Amino acid sequence: MSAPIVRCVGACVLGLGLVGCSALPNKDPLNVSVAGIESLPGEGIELRLAVQVRIQNPNDTPVDYNGAALTLNVNGHKLATGVSDAVGTVPRYGESLVTIAVTAPLLALVRQGLAFMTDSTPDELTYEVKGKLEGGLFGTKRFSDSGKFNLQAPVQSAEAAP
Repeated sequence: MSAPIVRCVGACVLGLGLVGCSALPNKDPLNVSVAGIESLPGEGIELRLAVQVRIQNPNDTPVDYNGAALTLNVNGHKLATGVSDAVGTVPRYGESLVTIAVTAPLLALVRQGLAFMTDSTPDELTYEVKGKLEGGLFGTKRFSDSGKFNLQAPVQSAEAAP
């Protein structure tokens, strides 16, 4: 092929790529928060938890999902992971609760205990939840949430004491 033809084909491909990218809808990320954590029966020496996540969709189109995955980190260390074959839809401008069973192996629990005992500030516990809702080739939505738990007992004022 001659150089002008190659340039013309390259320019057309680049132009079509830019037009295709600009046609993609502008989507806001999903808002995810931990709604609850419940204990499940474990197998052997592992801890099993049911983590409920509330997923809010601030977009004009529903989000269909066919499976979910979750990782729970505590104080910067991975504690538990899990998957679910849940199928559902987060409605447009709506929300859904998704429950994912996670497993914390004994080694992760021991590591968390040792880190907690050697931490210079054991007054708070930080957590991070990362995951995804599987939606096919271009529909997978990743999410994350984080927060802190204050482990200190509330201080009573001198006036409130009997």
